Amino acid sequence: MRFRDRLVRFMYGRYGADELYRFLTIAFYVVFFVNLVVRSYVLSALTIAILVWSVFRMFSKNIYARRLENQKYLKIKNSVASFFKLGKDRFRDRKTHVYRKCPKCRAVLRLPKRKGKHTVRCPRCSDSFEVKV
Repeated sequence: MRFRDRLVRFMYGRYGADELYRFLTIAFYVVFFVNLVVRSYVLSALTIAILVWSVFRMFSKNIYARRLENQKYLKIKNSVASFFKLGKDRFRDRKTHVYRKCPKCRAVLRLPKRKGKHTVRCPRCSDSFEVKV
């Protein structure tokens, strides 16, 4: 039997790689190379802990728990990414648009930059409110 077939049979029913595994792999390499320069026992322990955790997750048969961990990671990752994307969009549109939060649902609205008071309707909650630009 070929090695690939044995590997496929071994991995059957195991969780495998996901986004959190990829992040942990990158974190492992970053901490490993920083540890090569700094030479710290704490970083060595952290490197080993990251490696053990990522391998444990990959070979785990508790798929439900690993999916929950990955969903929590993705939620945090997406909130951080959306924060930076909003900052990038605000900077890009700084001459033509203003960004305001809806007082009811706290959604961020992108409004054209026209002087004066305007009544705005939130597309998420349909609440109308006054905006001064």
